[in-house]
Amino acid sequence: MSDKVIQVTDVILRDAHQSLMATRMAMEDMVPALHDLDQAGYWSLECWGGATFDSCIRFLNEDPWERLRTFKEHLKNTKTQMLLRAQNLLGYRHYADDTVDRFVDKAAENGMDVFRVFDALNDPRNLKRAMDAVRKTGKHAQGCISYTVSPVHTNAKYAELSMRLQELGADSICIKDMAALIKPQAAYDLVKAIKQACGDEMAVHLHVHATTGVTMVSLMKAIEAGCDQVDTSLSAMSLGTGHNPTESFVEMLEGTGYTTNIDLAAVARANKHFQKVKGRYSEFYTKFTGVKTDIFQSQIPGGMLSNMESQLKAQGAGDRLDEVLEEVPRVKKDAGYPPLVTPSSQIVGTQAVFNVMMGKYKKLTGEFADLMLGYYGKTSGEYNPEVVKIAQAQTGKDPITCRPADLLDNEWDKLKGEAESLEGFNGSDEDVLTNALFPQVAPKFFKTRSEGPKNLGKDPQAAAAEKPAAPAVAAASPAAKSGPRNYTVTVDGSAFEVTVSEGGAVTNASPVASNAAQAPAAASGSTGEAVKATLAGNVIKLVKGVGDSVATDETVMTLEAMKMETEVVAPKSGTIAAIHVKEGDAIAVGDTLYTLR
Repeated sequence: MSDKVIQVTDVILRDAHQSLMATRMAMEDMVPALHDLDQAGYWSLECWGGATFDSCIRFLNEDPWERLRTFKEHLKNTKTQMLLRAQNLLGYRHYADDTVDRFVDKAAENGMDVFRVFDALNDPRNLKRAMDAVRKTGKHAQGCISYTVSPVHTNAKYAELSMRLQELGADSICIKDMAALIKPQAAYDLVKAIKQACGDEMAVHLHVHATTGVTMVSLMKAIEAGCDQVDTSLSAMSLGTGHNPTESFVEMLEGTGYTTNIDLAAVARANKHFQKVKGRYSEFYTKFTGVKTDIFQSQIPGGMLSNMESQLKAQGAGDRLDEVLEEVPRVKKDAGYPPLVTPSSQIVGTQAVFNVMMGKYKKLTGEFADLMLGYYGKTSGEYNPEVVKIAQAQTGKDPITCRPADLLDNEWDKLKGEAESLEGFNGSDEDVLTNALFPQVAPKFFKTRSEGPKNLGKDPQAAAAEKPAAPAVAAASPAAKSGPRNYTVTVDGSAFEVTVSEGGAVTNASPVASNAAQAPAAASGSTGEAVKATLAGNVIKLVKGVGDSVATDETVMTLEAMKMETEVVAPKSGTIAAIHVKEGDAIAVGDTLYTLR
């Protein structure tokens, strides 16, 4: 009897560098390896979707649609594959059905073959439209189970979801374990449950990361249970928060009754290339390169871990990562145990950061409030009713129980009109979609697109520009390893200089004098209270202007911090005496935003 062939998807072109180096790899550093990858015998190569679209326009000045076309041009024998967030597409909100249809059509037209469609909450209502759209293109629709471990996530529930995916027309079913949580016996039992529910003819695909150190064994046990396809990554960019090495996986199957038909010589040539180029990106490489078994408690996936690390550094709070990791499971429980995959990973993770830096639910991001109120769909568990009340009070919205997209009118004509007004817009549907997905980032990209892509692995100046800024909160020398340290802390809109001793005791706390000289447009004779930024980010909207009256907790401006929108509210009633920033400005912790009189 011949060996059963296990089909392999390599994620080197997408999830590998998303998980290990914050999605910064330039296209020109991938193209030289594409011929060998195409000859290696993979079932597919994951190369698009996830965070790559965002990273292309935000950091690399690269058109993501051109990236897809380039992949398709070079991959003659191997299917291209993408990760699609169902009704969220590649953004961080729900999109109307007409936009979902248009995006899938354009992705297929530009070269996409396999659509791995998932919903962060495993809500089948959110999956249906995207799955239907993929089926209409004739491409492969892979329905996804976002795997997590909680009191409400059981094999029976996962089997029920797999049957729903089958009803939606899934060509295969993927178990997506983004945090390396699935232990060997759990993998065996889950694959068995899905096969029993859907039949042996339904192909099951297992995606795992390597963070916890157990998932290579999980792959083997899943295969023994009937798993048909797996994800791996070239060894040059594997392990840690990444994935299990392709080469090791192929060798592991020798003599087991299973094979892959992977050409290891072609794999070795491609791997040699990535081994050579990855060192250029050391500036962005995550420090989590070994085994981290406490992920079984925090349940934070690889890409989320590396991005959270860099985001905390940008906030001047890199030393508080462990506190945030402890807070994440508590926030996850309050939100009904959503699997931590984009966008819920960003939403839960950012709220955990806010809780650590500002106090428990003192401030909700707009996205977390919407999650608590059902605007992302239904979670498997129950929401914390006290946090729901906070979300209602902050947003003025009522909870919903319908499919979130049912509340959205068709928006394509509106989105097209918005894009047409932008400098550098090329008139294509692809550009309309780019702006729809990332309206804070796309306008700048359109303006600079003609300058060509940036390679942060080759250009030291460009890489330096992408480094997190030195924390604005630190008044003492950042090189100091011991002794007292000074911080600027904002409490209810008032700034204080705080001195913390080496042992952690606060030895001084005094008000910071307002810097009225910074005010570019101060009202006549204005003095007042300087309201400073408690988070680093970008100003995306000024709601109030100089001379406007504000009430306590009324919104003055909106910031984008850690890819989430957050409102800056007035700490008390008064009049805006000066605004010290403009829309589009990048701000650091402690920067004066406005003066309140």
